[in-house]
Amino acid sequence: MGIPLRFIILCLLILPVTSSSDCDILPYSIRVLFESSIRNCDGFLVKETDAMNILDWKTKQNDVEVPFCPARVVLQDFTGIPAMVDFAAMREAVRNAGGDPVKVNPACPTDLTVDHSLQIDFILKNQEMEFGRNRERLQFFKWSSKVFKNTSIIPPETGMAHQVNLEYLSRVVFDVKDFLYPDSVVGTDSHTTMVNGLGILGWGVGGIETEAVMLGMPVTLTLPEVVGCELTGTASPLATSIDIVLGITKHLRQAEVAGKFVEFFGSGVSQLSVADRTTIANMCPEYGAMLSFFPVDNVTLKHLKHTGFDEAKLEVMEAYLKAVKLFRNDESSSREPEYSQVVQISLSSIIPHVSGPKRSQDRVAVNNMKSDFQTWFQIAAEKQNDIVPVQYEGNQYELSHGCVVIAAVISCTNNCNPSVMLAAGLLAKKAVEAGLEVKPYIRTSLSPGSGMVTHYLSSSGVLPYLSKLGFEVVGYGCSTCVGNTAPLPEAIRNAIKQGDIIACGVLSGTKNFEGRLCDCVRANYLASPPLVVAYAIAGTVRIDFETEPLGTGVNGRSIYLRDIWPTRKELHTVEEECVISSMFKELKEKMEKGNKRWNSLEAPESPLFPWDLKSTYIRCPSFFDKLVISPQPIENAHVLLYLGDSVTTDHISPAGSIARSSAAAKYLTNKGLTPREFNSYGARRGNDAVMTRGTFANIKLLNKFIGKPAPKTIHFPSGQTLDVFEAAELYQKEGIPVIILAGKKYGLGSSRDWAAKGPFLLGVKAVLAESYEKVHKSQLIGIGIAPLQFLPGENPNTLGLTGREQFSILFPPELSPKMTLDIKTSTGKVFSVFALFDNDVEITLYKNGGSLNFVARRFL
Repeated sequence: MGIPLRFIILCLLILPVTSSSDCDILPYSIRVLFESSIRNCDGFLVKETDAMNILDWKTKQNDVEVPFCPARVVLQDFTGIPAMVDFAAMREAVRNAGGDPVKVNPACPTDLTVDHSLQIDFILKNQEMEFGRNRERLQFFKWSSKVFKNTSIIPPETGMAHQVNLEYLSRVVFDVKDFLYPDSVVGTDSHTTMVNGLGILGWGVGGIETEAVMLGMPVTLTLPEVVGCELTGTASPLATSIDIVLGITKHLRQAEVAGKFVEFFGSGVSQLSVADRTTIANMCPEYGAMLSFFPVDNVTLKHLKHTGFDEAKLEVMEAYLKAVKLFRNDESSSREPEYSQVVQISLSSIIPHVSGPKRSQDRVAVNNMKSDFQTWFQIAAEKQNDIVPVQYEGNQYELSHGCVVIAAVISCTNNCNPSVMLAAGLLAKKAVEAGLEVKPYIRTSLSPGSGMVTHYLSSSGVLPYLSKLGFEVVGYGCSTCVGNTAPLPEAIRNAIKQGDIIACGVLSGTKNFEGRLCDCVRANYLASPPLVVAYAIAGTVRIDFETEPLGTGVNGRSIYLRDIWPTRKELHTVEEECVISSMFKELKEKMEKGNKRWNSLEAPESPLFPWDLKSTYIRCPSFFDKLVISPQPIENAHVLLYLGDSVTTDHISPAGSIARSSAAAKYLTNKGLTPREFNSYGARRGNDAVMTRGTFANIKLLNKFIGKPAPKTIHFPSGQTLDVFEAAELYQKEGIPVIILAGKKYGLGSSRDWAAKGPFLLGVKAVLAESYEKVHKSQLIGIGIAPLQFLPGENPNTLGLTGREQFSILFPPELSPKMTLDIKTSTGKVFSVFALFDNDVEITLYKNGGSLNFVARRFL
């Protein structure tokens, strides 16, 4: 296979624009942005000045915004369902406007993974039940896979989004009709960053930005600072990849890398496998970086060869990446790029740690666990040895401070690295053979991110031993770390509460906030998979592994951790024998064949989706009811909500279970459903009626009109105190627009599309806040809500606003970036605010009713 002609042409296009020194000093991640800007330059969405700004990164970083057109999009089920429902609704709207609905397809290649999220109690009871209760959603996904071009649906029982993205979907270099360009991706999951360990630039974005990319729009980002992380030395034999991850996390948190790119270089990089790199890249949300990038090098190519890439393709890939200066040479003589700052980390300084007991950034050396536990919880001397007896399954047990009641080897970080999962399996094998057990009341679980993990645990012979210790495979997806664990036995819960015992959870995930696992579990630790198993066997975190045994084995012999800890040589041997190309081949075959239930699932093939008016899962949303609009004056608007500082997307967006007293519950009850059938907001994201009712339904919402946390507000024309949805519904029936008043940092937290879609469907025309979280501000524009900001030093209090006034906002015919607007209140007060449109593209989107409507009109 020769070098494609179009690749040669692209090289000739890129290289004359840059001198050797220009490209050599750019970080590799910035070079990917640069290549994309040249390839996608159209003079409107991506301009020549954008490419030149990226090339001048050294002086323009953190100073200009640039567009980026990723090569593909990855969706998971919860965020994928509203995206595909929007596309189906767009087809409907285009048909109604006289256009051809078949033209409505994703412009950017899109992959959607169906079974990203799990609810363990349902999985444990009946996997068929989990499939059955989601049948409507699955049938819609099946229809989408048949009718939408450029779209791939990954069937159920395959794996979670970021894991499948790494193992199956990643291209590294795209080859489209002999035209080569770098693989890059945005996804609707924070762990999308995992692929940066494979040399693929990618990060997580919100649903609205994702849909815009699917429709051919770029994402916009401030040209980032890039922190170079130089790795040197060799890690301790007992330090796992998780120890390395947490060690690097600590250093990078101290380096204040929030919102920046991190790029790794140095002699230590070549000592890390791709599995190690993806684990490190996957944790970047925990230390605040936008992404952590490992450029493609010889280690990457060797990994790709083992996973099934053919030699000819690898040859072209290597030649291309070297030609466009995206291949990292690991020779010491090669010149490193220039970075905004450099952080140096010696791998030899890293020793085994866990993280907790309340925050992931608080690291504890394993040999200091006992003393650190006491430091955190300050247990009185007379109570440190308190014991609470408890009967469970006919046997007597004793609970004490530090007892482990939840132990979970879960999916979100560690399954991308076979060494740590195999270490857990080998440790379990040695433990069982030594006669050790896990107490039956400990809620143990094993939730790999894909069938690949189960494959190598099974083929290596360690899965039965994990099972004997209680670590049964419960499914593939997010589980314990997002609070989806099965409840603790009632006897154990009662004993913990009655004895005021500080019980512990140990998991191999990335999130350990207090109370997240269970309300009676106050101490939660993140640990590597083998340490999760070790602490489960010990039954307590108050143990010194060096001097205290895990338990008593056969013949009454004390068994210490060092007796059953697998050596690096053992791990390497098993990994070589089990993590091989055949495993990836089997996974790919499974992807292509699907599964029996998915294959037998019937779905329509019509170009327009046949909406079922009785469905409570899938409903045609009203985003596209009017395809021809322009910014209208906002006249005599009432304030729907008067909020304070740091209102998060958790406060705004529907999430979690549906409360029985909520507006969404009333809607579902009127549809004939019982509370047990409500499912979650995530499962019902394809039904805008449920999601709109769940917007601002968080019980922690503090509306200044109400004066206490509650999802309530005042409908001023009637004076009634109502659910937020009910008040908004009345305003819309009366033809009265509404706005939101807020304080500083409005829209903090995870980027959620329904944090913008929900307010839009509630009739919100503008948000007036002191400041915004940048991503959420962009989402508001993307859906057609005006983000307005008080002038410096001003806020509702300084302006004498109560929120009970009515507000009129006049938009001039021509908008300009960062312009000021005048607002007049019903009391006669007039004041100015900023309209937070940063560029002409955002103005165009807002004037056209948001990105979805803007693109929909292009199909007409």
